[in-house]
Amino acid sequence: LAETTGISESTLSRLESGGRKPNLELLLPLARAYGLPLDELVGAPQTGDPRVHLRPVTHGGMTFVPLTRRVGGLHAHKLVIPPSAGEPELKTHEGYEWPYVLNGRLRLFLGDRSLVLDPGEVAEFDTHLPHWMGPADDRPVELLVIFGQQGERAHLRARPSGREQSAP
Repeated sequence: LAETTGISESTLSRLESGGRKPNLELLLPLARAYGLPLDELVGAPQTGDPRVHLRPVTHGGMTFVPLTRRVGGLHAHKLVIPPSAGEPELKTHEGYEWPYVLNGRLRLFLGDRSLVLDPGEVAEFDTHLPHWMGPADDRPVELLVIFGQQGERAHLRARPSGREQSAP
């Protein structure tokens, strides 16, 4: 924790034992390290406002809306992928993914396979397998995506519906 936050071990020890009161300069890196909002870290009272203030991020033309805020474990995102003119580029990375189609049609390349998923369908795959996701037609596709960096598994799978074919 000292290495992650830049707070000395002795200061952390005094904070843990109650020998030192935390200030904002110490609380902010601790909140980041634990993946908690500052008000949750300090036990602030509820404000009564149940709204969640989501902060969309755009990367590579796609819009990601994080739905979870914790460190580690499973992460959920709403993902909007606009139609693109480029060729699919299959990639690999650590983890496991479960895309659930909300709107539009999803083209999913997994290794040498190509699938089209419609609204309400879900897939499950190890991200070490080369993969790419994008719209299956000229309209955007909206997904809920659950991603597990440590390879956690869900028990939902898309069943082939006759639209399965070989990838180009």
